[in-house]
Amino acid sequence: MTEDRSPAAAENPEGAAGGDETEEQPIKGRKNGLYGEISDELATSMKSGWADTELRGLEPVAQAPYAAERRAKLSAAFPGERLVIPAGNLHTRANDTEYSFRAASEYVHLTGDQTEDAVLVAEPVDGGHEFSLYLLPRSNRENGEFWLDGNGELWVGRRNSLTEAEQLLGLPCRDVRKAAEELQAAPAAPTRIVRQYDAGLEAALAEVLDEDRDEEFKVFLSGLRLVKDDWEITQLRAACDATVNGFTDVVRELGQAVATSERWIEGTFWRRARVEGNDIGYGSICAAGPHATTLHWVRNDGDVRPGELLLLDAGVETHTLYTADVTRTLPINGRFNALQRKIYEAVYDAQEAGIAAVKPGGRFRDFHDASQRVLAERLLAWGLLDASVYDVEKVLELGLQRRWTLHGTGHMLGLDVHDCAQARRESYVDALLEPGMCLTVEPGLYFQLDDLTVPEEYRGIGVRIEDDILVTADGNENLSAGLPRRADEVEAWMAELSS
Repeated sequence: MTEDRSPAAAENPEGAAGGDETEEQPIKGRKNGLYGEISDELATSMKSGWADTELRGLEPVAQAPYAAERRAKLSAAFPGERLVIPAGNLHTRANDTEYSFRAASEYVHLTGDQTEDAVLVAEPVDGGHEFSLYLLPRSNRENGEFWLDGNGELWVGRRNSLTEAEQLLGLPCRDVRKAAEELQAAPAAPTRIVRQYDAGLEAALAEVLDEDRDEEFKVFLSGLRLVKDDWEITQLRAACDATVNGFTDVVRELGQAVATSERWIEGTFWRRARVEGNDIGYGSICAAGPHATTLHWVRNDGDVRPGELLLLDAGVETHTLYTADVTRTLPINGRFNALQRKIYEAVYDAQEAGIAAVKPGGRFRDFHDASQRVLAERLLAWGLLDASVYDVEKVLELGLQRRWTLHGTGHMLGLDVHDCAQARRESYVDALLEPGMCLTVEPGLYFQLDDLTVPEEYRGIGVRIEDDILVTADGNENLSAGLPRRADEVEAWMAELSS
């Protein structure tokens, strides 16, 4: 990394991007970061001698027609209202470095674009809406913005011009630096914004916003993603396929993990995510031994010991930001011992029952209930719950199995790993399943190291199996079926990869 990404930062902390794209701003006298004054000769040199790089004849991105259909549904739901959907801004990691940017899912879903500081605006007109996309234009070379500003293209790379973006996204595009001013000057209309992504824009529109109405808006946009279209299903398939490859990489390199730590597993999977996709869809859980009993173990700094189990919960996020979410629990030395196998097979049976309950017309809760019933039956059969006091119905009524099952059995999946989380309860957890919905089925059993209610040999064992299930017209499809699930299949797969 270079010593200072923004050579003009000392004299121009807000950068040149705050001005008009075509307005020339003075350069003479600006300090070049740590390296002194900028000479007139250098300033003149940097203005000229650059080739025309405008891209012409671009084809729309594959998502464009699907995003247009989603915008049409949005327009129909809020007639006469102005709607503002920001992509979000960069966030400082330390000093003059930022975290990697990930655009807001609501914005990506409606545009197919992923650039920071952008805003989609739906302007009410004639009973419908005119949609415009506000983006940051190409860096100005006349005023030195492209090399003097920390977000200038010389520092962070080329971005599309507004004309190019219009061709790619199928939307009229405007300069985002004028967005707040133009929205404030627009004719009065009820206005909603997706909050928590662009504080500056929220402040500029504060007088016309209402928190309850904005929350209602976010809920609608979350529900809009419940049923995936054909293009989205293709992306989820790709995410699952890449994730299968990532798990395969991990098994091939388990010997290195034994010699180092869980960090080797984390890095191995992350490499595949970056090669085949954009990134990991969430922090990978690489939990070996007793760490597998911690649901969100993301420190990934523990030892990997033969004879214990590895719970790997990880997913590749595609270049279009759709993610997989898959878990396998693997014997580190390649073979389950008798107790590990008994627990694993109970979780496998619970997952089989859950997957069988995923079908159109079934309740969203059905797969959870089916999985929990199997686990409750096993806990009773093993004597961990007193069968002389409780039958399975009473156990489920009281939720006694939850001491060891801990969590819900699944969630919607898509642009977010916990997709549609803000959707209305009646359209999600209390709803019937429809073709095109995609969800996880992920039962587990977790016996904590300090749990004195179970035999000592159980303590420190955690098992979860998770797959990504698409609801189809006649049942379901396991999108992550490329990874083995049965205990004997897992052992054979690991043996083949290590040979």
